[in-house]
Amino acid sequence: MVDEKQLISKITWRLMPFLGVLYLIAYIDRQNVSYAKLQMVDALGMSEYAYGLGASLFFIGYFLFEVPSNLLLDRFGASKWFARILVSWGAVTVALAYTQNPTMFYILRFLLGACEAGFFPGVLYLLTLWYPRAYRGTMVGLFMIFSALANAIGAPIGGALLDLDGLYGHAGWQWVFIITGVPAILAGVVTFFYLSDLPEKANFLKPEEKAWLKQRLATENEGMEQHSSDGFRALVNPRVLLMALCYVGFPLAAYGLSYWLPTIVKSFGVSNTTNGFINIIPWALVAIALYVVPSMADKASSKTPYIVIPALVGAACLVLSAIIPNHTIQFAFLCVAAAGIFAGQPVFWSLPSRFLKGAGAAAGLAAINSIGNLGGFIAQNVVPWIKDSTGSTIAPMFFLAACLTAAAILVLFVGRIVARVTAAQDLNGRDPARV
Repeated sequence: MVDEKQLISKITWRLMPFLGVLYLIAYIDRQNVSYAKLQMVDALGMSEYAYGLGASLFFIGYFLFEVPSNLLLDRFGASKWFARILVSWGAVTVALAYTQNPTMFYILRFLLGACEAGFFPGVLYLLTLWYPRAYRGTMVGLFMIFSALANAIGAPIGGALLDLDGLYGHAGWQWVFIITGVPAILAGVVTFFYLSDLPEKANFLKPEEKAWLKQRLATENEGMEQHSSDGFRALVNPRVLLMALCYVGFPLAAYGLSYWLPTIVKSFGVSNTTNGFINIIPWALVAIALYVVPSMADKASSKTPYIVIPALVGAACLVLSAIIPNHTIQFAFLCVAAAGIFAGQPVFWSLPSRFLKGAGAAAGLAAINSIGNLGGFIAQNVVPWIKDSTGSTIAPMFFLAACLTAAAILVLFVGRIVARVTAAQDLNGRDPARV
């Protein structure tokens, strides 16, 4: 007889720390521009807006290649495809250190997005192959904790690397890209040999454990879309498009804040290294929230409040940070805002997993993530534009608050619609991919 808790614990200890470290590397490589910016803007003679445009091109490459990447992951397996993703994005990150002009910066940021496309939704898809539904929210939360750790670790590293300015003939912003790019290449090689694509191929599971998990997942997924041709059909599934619309506001607020936070703290008059260490604080709070909120949501019958309430709290704190002039209080509200922005996102991903499976899940999750992450493109263009227009580093928080509030309201209504349609289709036994 298989002990369910023991089996889930075994899988979790094998997969989650490793996947989390990969996400940590990914997030550092994605966010390193927020620190490189502090020197790179002057070095390349760009305005804040022009730099924001270049940084945001990451999301265009990400958007265009996300769905094809996830479908190729379904075909080739996670170990091979994740290895390719890691090595290619590491190489592009290192190449960014040798950017000579704005055009080269734009091209490399676009390529970075294209190379990394498929990693985050690929992990979400992988979790549907390894975990019963009741555990997925917590696992996504554990996985996303590493994004908070990445910001916490990346903050002092980014600040310290800037202070290496002139070492071995390289500017500080160049060291930011070099030191953060190499680990991705090394991790890609390790991934190829370490990661198991499916439970039935895992050497660390016993035959009876594999059989139990296969039966459990098959029972949960009965009636859901299965075949590879369903992957493309999921892209026009109205529920997938609605979920993508809901999701836009979350990456917009998340990237807008994480990208701009070092600039806000710098305006307080601190050094680069001090800036980095101060920025550990909000991401420590985010890590706690990413564990507590999804864990509570997994025990609740209704998931929506655990998405909506943190988002509204985050929006309120963003507004308060912009209207209170005291730097210490501003920063305190920004810390709570960061926790609110991120806390409900793992719970959000439990909604589409209720009606997507197999290649449909690979394509559907990628579509939601890629469309949603266009919010990052919007944030990294609008935030510096607002700063340039107003002359205030804190004014963009009003924009982020409005977008986050809109996302929370959409989730409140769309979540009910999706749940009602899914329940009706489960009752009638109809193909959810066609509705």
